[in-house]
Amino acid sequence: MIEKETKVKEIIQSYKSAIVAYSGGVDSSLLLYLTYTYLGKENVLALIADSETYPEREKDFAINFCKKYDINYKIIHTEELKDDRFRENPVNRCYYCKSHLFEDALKIKENMGFDIVFEGSNVDDLEDFRPGRKAVEEKRIVSPLLMAGLTKIEIRELSQKYNLPTYNKPSKACLASRIPYGQTITQEILQKIDRAESFLENLGFATVRVRVHNSLARIEVNKSDFEKILEKREFIVKHLLELGFKYVTLDLEGFSSGSMNRVLGDGR
Repeated sequence: MIEKETKVKEIIQSYKSAIVAYSGGVDSSLLLYLTYTYLGKENVLALIADSETYPEREKDFAINFCKKYDINYKIIHTEELKDDRFRENPVNRCYYCKSHLFEDALKIKENMGFDIVFEGSNVDDLEDFRPGRKAVEEKRIVSPLLMAGLTKIEIRELSQKYNLPTYNKPSKACLASRIPYGQTITQEILQKIDRAESFLENLGFATVRVRVHNSLARIEVNKSDFEKILEKREFIVKHLLELGFKYVTLDLEGFSSGSMNRVLGDGR
């Protein structure tokens, strides 16, 4: 771990200044903190996306994180919903989303005179279906945590070492990942998902996904939360129906990261 930590430092310090694509998640929070630590306040800019696909809570968390550590940040509004290729929700949807983000980041880099753009992928991400990775490579965005060989667990351990509030934060994902491939992505659906998940998080469910199948909301929570969610069943159903869903179900398998990718099979 010490070797990997040293490697990250060397990668970051090989540049004089950097923009960090910052989502407020575990990985990008550690990356931003280390970049700020190694390069200094005036040489680092956190780029926070204000997007319909980005949970409102996560945007607020990212802003507050920057304020807490006195890190300069800039909020940009990405417009992936104006891209028909993204809205049609193909299996490589993430590629178009990331392309828009990194194109904006590179423009800001050039205009403000920064050396490089960083993003927070880690080694474990290579084991998952990540079409957005193609955009990282095409735009020549640098991934210090991945290059240093850090895993998710190691990133959490380092985050705890530096007393970052994200060390035990549940993993999040783009709201579009709750919608089956091929089902059109709209602002209305994304807002319903965001409101439904925020409602459930306020009830105390830290890990939750509301997967949307047309008018049906399929709730995923940890198995240990099944009893709790059934105790609040009537309250939850009432609220989600008020949001516009016609049917509300609980997935008996429990939370499963990337469960929408099962339809892709081995040929993805």
